[in-house]
Amino acid sequence: MKTKEQTSAQLFEINQSVQQVLFLAVILLCLFSIISPPIALLLGVIIVNLFGNPFVEFNHKAITFLLQFSVVGLGFGMNANSAVSAGKEGFVLTVFSIFSTLLFGLLLGKWLKTERKTSHLISCGTAICGGSAIAAISPVIKSNENQTSIALGVIFILNSIALFVFPFIGHQLDLSQKDFGLWCAIAIHDTSSVVGAANKYGVEALQVATTVKLARALWIIPISILTAFLFKSKNSKIKIPYFIGLFVIAMLVNTYVPSTAIFTGHLVGIAKIGLTITLFLIGATLNFATLKTVGVKPLFQGVFLWIFIAALALVSILYLG
Repeated sequence: MKTKEQTSAQLFEINQSVQQVLFLAVILLCLFSIISPPIALLLGVIIVNLFGNPFVEFNHKAITFLLQFSVVGLGFGMNANSAVSAGKEGFVLTVFSIFSTLLFGLLLGKWLKTERKTSHLISCGTAICGGSAIAAISPVIKSNENQTSIALGVIFILNSIALFVFPFIGHQLDLSQKDFGLWCAIAIHDTSSVVGAANKYGVEALQVATTVKLARALWIIPISILTAFLFKSKNSKIKIPYFIGLFVIAMLVNTYVPSTAIFTGHLVGIAKIGLTITLFLIGATLNFATLKTVGVKPLFQGVFLWIFIAALALVSILYLG
């Protein structure tokens, strides 16, 4: 006769095997480009809530590595001259949107009475580059695990919605490739969702969005310094997004070394597959436990900030651009 403990252990092993098979099956679908980035993200959400995630301890590291790898790979499909032009056009809007979002986030946090460090992390994630900004700012303000996870939860939830909503709105407003690329780079939090949404919209949108978003990500450095001053944090380490330098090198190689064309197309294709897998893994972090952890006030702050920056950027592009 089997004891209850033995039966429970067997059921656990079977459940874990099912989880692993499902995860590997979706990753295979991504590798063969059978599913799109938005569908991959949606499958991640469905699987984690119905069956769980068997690779929780590796998820965050895998997301970080794959996202950086994919961004660098996309650089091999971009022209440096066009990227500089896009970066110049988006610079003023980038600066204005970052500081106005941080200020509005500060006021919102006080109005909603959101915990101070959580409020600042959400504001930085919305203003700069989502999870990457939160990961860089959290050690500066010495936030605890709960504060950081709440901020990441808010950003990942809104990122997932953006991946579906932004291309739809862009088509409804008949935005040009260039305008959509600029808009989603400013208004969507995380680089992964920016690239996913822009890639769905078109090639030019992808180039503009990736360039502007990565230029925006460099603002992590001055904002980290400003944060250390505001929170009176001493001896805080500031994380520098070095992979952006590799992206620039890849773009320069593609532009000025024509002979590399024989393999750069393949690298771009691999990068897009990596992005699809990244979005699947991000979806696999969005379980009901995450939603419960987030809470109403931080979620409201994230939504209000998101609407603010999306509307601000869209009006600026349509009527001031």
